[in-house]
Amino acid sequence: MTSANSWYEAGARQRVAALLDPCSFVEFIGPEQREISPHLAIFDLPEQFDDGMIVGRGTIKARPLLIAAQEGRFMGGAFGEVHGAKLTGLLRAARALGQDVLILFDTGGVRLQEANAGELAIAEIMRALVEARMAGVKVIGLIGGRAGCYGGGGLIAGCCTALIVSEQGRISVSGPEVIETNKGVEEFDSRDRALVWRTMGGKHRYLIGGADAFVDDDVPAFRDAAFLALAGKGRLDIDVLEAEQQRLERRLHRFDKAHDAVDIWTALGVSKPAEIPSLATNDFLSRSTDKRETANDAR
Repeated sequence: MTSANSWYEAGARQRVAALLDPCSFVEFIGPEQREISPHLAIFDLPEQFDDGMIVGRGTIKARPLLIAAQEGRFMGGAFGEVHGAKLTGLLRAARALGQDVLILFDTGGVRLQEANAGELAIAEIMRALVEARMAGVKVIGLIGGRAGCYGGGGLIAGCCTALIVSEQGRISVSGPEVIETNKGVEEFDSRDRALVWRTMGGKHRYLIGGADAFVDDDVPAFRDAAFLALAGKGRLDIDVLEAEQQRLERRLHRFDKAHDAVDIWTALGVSKPAEIPSLATNDFLSRSTDKRETANDAR
């Protein structure tokens, strides 16, 4: 894997440019409009002309869609007032236009400097996303960036029609340091990187049904998986929600005695589960795809 193709190493604008068809991207609220956070200057913090959120429209293999991308290199991709409002507006536009959406997550959660505004933004985004899905819009999340997908970002990701992850695509509502601070190092050692990746990384999320596709850390791989996901089903109604709730309840019951991700992989029947973290993508998929939990298990 070369750095030129790496999703993990790319910035938000590089991901958008490589993911969409050439010259198809049209940005909404572009750099020249300088919609920046009104809060950061109060804390003498640097601002960014797009507030770390890129929104616009484009095509993948000639299929039109709307797209949002978080810049994890700016404040860890954290949600603030402007950052969140841009995504909310895009999702509301998606519902009105009947166009599907890609969200390129790369976030550590909500900005502490904009805590109340950021938390409100998360709620508004989730409502707009669910309303768009109920209107028939598919919302596909792509996760594989440096910041992962934590905090409110993890909540939003859970509302998506489908999630595409790479091994680097960590997903969790609470980050490692947050868990350790509140529960102690005995509960979760944030310095144990192997533990972090086993528990929150893309392989584990794929195995337990928290992600729908697992791909290499490669922009073309994300592009192909996104195109397939956009062609899939995207129904959201009370039957789908009840089935998902039942699946989560069954997961808690099935794995309630597990102390580590390896215990869960063992319960799933994955052969040689301790080897999972070291497997290349093809080997991982061949060993695990028929063992993983999916939403269909609950239906």
